Amino acid sequence: MSDKNQLIEQCLKGNAKAQRDLYEEYAGIMLGVCFRYTRSLADAEDLLQEGFVKVFKNLRQYNGSGELGAWIRRIMVNTAINEIKKSKLSLISQDEEHDSIHLATTDDPEIRLAAKEIASTMQLLPDGYRIVFNLHAIEGYAYNEIADLLKIKPASVRSQYLRARILLTELLQKAEAEQQKPVENEQ
Repeated sequence: MSDKNQLIEQCLKGNAKAQRDLYEEYAGIMLGVCFRYTRSLADAEDLLQEGFVKVFKNLRQYNGSGELGAWIRRIMVNTAINEIKKSKLSLISQDEEHDSIHLATTDDPEIRLAAKEIASTMQLLPDGYRIVFNLHAIEGYAYNEIADLLKIKPASVRSQYLRARILLTELLQKAEAEQQKPVENEQ
């Protein structure tokens, strides 16, 4: 029996230390997932807590066939989507292509900086764009799956995704241009 299986077994028995260990192992990465769907760290932390309540409530449903982290991630994404639906925000206009980015962890400081810059720039996108971009480019959902989740037309999803990519590219280019401006000497 693996350590993960033992940890899950202990969590299912109500062992508080095991639950804390599971939370601490995944909370950091899942906070990042939640933050991509919110406008503030406080909102992301609220989503994280709500998501972990669901994780522990539904842990018996985890069958071990996939990675535990992926299962938890899906719960976090679904929690974020459900919160968006509950808030009844009009995120996506009904009137309104496919490149994936993977912000993989790395020891290369330049890549970490680029990933951090992209993540912070994504926060500047309008809610609808940001959510569709996250679901498709980061989480890997298909357009039809996103349409079903958000209760919109697949054509609207494709349009939102394309607009998000264009706007994100423009924002990143603008930020890069700002960084390359020469600093005026104060004399």
